[in-house]
Amino acid sequence: MLRRLNSAATLRALRGGGEPTLSELAKQVGLSRPTTEGVLGELAGRGLVTEVAPRSGAGLGRPARRYRFRAEAGYALGLDIDAHWVQLFVADLNGEVVGSYRADLDVGWAPPERLAAVRAAVKTCLAATGVERSELWAVAAGTPGVVTADGEVAFCTVVPGWQGLNLGRELGRSFTCPVYVENDANLAAMAERWRGVAEDADDVICVLAGLHTGVGAVIGGRLHRGRWGAAGEVGMLPELGLRDTTAALTGVPTAAGRAPDGGGAAAVLAAAQHDDPEAVALVERLAARMSRGIAAMALAIDPEMIVVGGALTRAGDRLIDELRRQVRPLCLSPTRIEASTLGDEAVGIGAVRLALDRIDENLFKLD
Repeated sequence: MLRRLNSAATLRALRGGGEPTLSELAKQVGLSRPTTEGVLGELAGRGLVTEVAPRSGAGLGRPARRYRFRAEAGYALGLDIDAHWVQLFVADLNGEVVGSYRADLDVGWAPPERLAAVRAAVKTCLAATGVERSELWAVAAGTPGVVTADGEVAFCTVVPGWQGLNLGRELGRSFTCPVYVENDANLAAMAERWRGVAEDADDVICVLAGLHTGVGAVIGGRLHRGRWGAAGEVGMLPELGLRDTTAALTGVPTAAGRAPDGGGAAAVLAAAQHDDPEAVALVERLAARMSRGIAAMALAIDPEMIVVGGALTRAGDRLIDELRRQVRPLCLSPTRIEASTLGDEAVGIGAVRLALDRIDENLFKLD
């Protein structure tokens, strides 16, 4: 156990960045030089640490030995699988994105066709990035709907045929590493706290405004899924105004089982940005409708920040400005409402974060 503790402490110190000398690292971790050297040898044997070539101009005598964490020892793959597209990000163990790819999907495809297209996109992305499938240490995917802990899509109205599919198991057929699946709004919340507008906030609500509006929550710095993975699904209550939000904006009903292309909504939002009176009125009406559900989540969690992203925010900040105006009077606290800074990449980046979290759990486990 002591050896594992020493190994974890040394690895964490190196993960912090830089290229410390043996003496610097030993002092930082609080171990003797011989013990630190032994730990480094073990970590190097696992491919996690390497000795750095001596720096030029270091002066007379033997240069100090320096070490660094090998972020390239493995990779994480994050996927955003939506009705209309699949978006992929490959990141090293430090979370630096080294490759990405996006492919359009036909909304009418059945699950086998959609999964085949996702697998083809993975193959293309990895080939373009130069990462071998065997170098992936974890894969995570985000998708609309309620997702159980074992990767089954328990409820979904956005992607045809998705409900009841064990997406984790289906994707797992293509990889030798662990595969995780999570709700898209949950991953967007993780992404915004990791690399988005909510980096300094521990309690965050992320609102993905689209065909329906999903909500993810981070509480105390940790994603809150709930017992069955359905936390944040307040949109199930029609009275809270988060269902059929695209249709509510355009006035065009959504065909059963099919997601609209969003073109009508984008046109309304673009017109509202240019102060078209009719379009502005439609956006104000939608914001009033959505404000009930968003305020309900805010009153339940009392977050530091509400981040708003998704398809209905692509055409500008008009909807977000209206939500600021209409949500705040319904809340008891001065919660900030901010636009997502990650845009369409939020779910995929959140999937990378989830995969990295699972990798870290294995790297630093003590049992």
